[in-house]
Amino acid sequence: MEWGPLTGKDAEALAELWAAIEAEDRTGEVYSVDDVAEHISSHLVDLDQGTLAARDGDRIVAFGYLPVRQTADDLHMMRLSGGVHPAYRRRGLGRRIVDWSVQAAPGLSEQAFPGVPLEVHIDVHDGRPDVAALVEGAGFTAVRSFARMERSLSGDLPAVRPPDGLSIAAWLPELDEGARHVRNESFRDHWGSVRHTPESWRALISGSRNFRPESSFVALAGGRPVGVLITHFFEAASARRGERQAWIQIIGTLREWRGKGVASTLIGHALAAFGRQGYDSAGLGVDAHNPTGAVSVYSRAGFEITRRTTTYALPIKPA
Repeated sequence: MEWGPLTGKDAEALAELWAAIEAEDRTGEVYSVDDVAEHISSHLVDLDQGTLAARDGDRIVAFGYLPVRQTADDLHMMRLSGGVHPAYRRRGLGRRIVDWSVQAAPGLSEQAFPGVPLEVHIDVHDGRPDVAALVEGAGFTAVRSFARMERSLSGDLPAVRPPDGLSIAAWLPELDEGARHVRNESFRDHWGSVRHTPESWRALISGSRNFRPESSFVALAGGRPVGVLITHFFEAASARRGERQAWIQIIGTLREWRGKGVASTLIGHALAAFGRQGYDSAGLGVDAHNPTGAVSVYSRAGFEITRRTTTYALPIKPA
């Protein structure tokens, strides 16, 4: 087994590993070669210091991916993602990756955000008690629960009743900065969320290869954005599912417009558009403890929880 960082040429091998993991674990996380290439070329990851891979010949059989966040105020939360090929489990590869992340994170964090406290986070899918035991054994503690919610676009869709003074516009380039502002302001009180910079917004949201402008919408009041719904489409995941699923990447409403039906209006408008655009279903991720009552909003719109994950955290003192 050879250990070393990922390189820009590893997209195909890493996509093959992801496919093997998903086939075994049914996580719903499916990535094409192009999706993986976008991840490993991100401006937020240092391939030499922020990735680790185990290779058996030409195959990548385990990896860890540890980018910095785009911003950090009182706390820098670095999220480790990765996995081990099902045929190579129970050999200590996963523990080596977790231990590496704990060692690598302080240096990466200090370079990006000097003096800011650090936590490393790991998301564990329900149904993987082995992974939960691994991260707990490394000192991580469960801190948050998240859910994947989905609904079919067949049958009745929620009615769209915009509140007075509100209109819904399709995303346009001239609305993009306003959409970013709404997202940043509306997620200020969301656990684990950090502000998007213009660069990270373009790279991860409106400039991603998966962004669908025709399926993304902005709620306007007096011409000013007050709500936003951003949609991505993951072709490889939809092919694996056997249906086209529109993924609602972001829903956000300015605090002063909460409780007035902005999110419900955006969702209803988007679901109707998805149906016309040939999608079969819609999905989204939500914090199960979201303080805005988002789970209830999505449930009323016909979404049901299909998967759950738990986030584990480990505070790390600076060296």
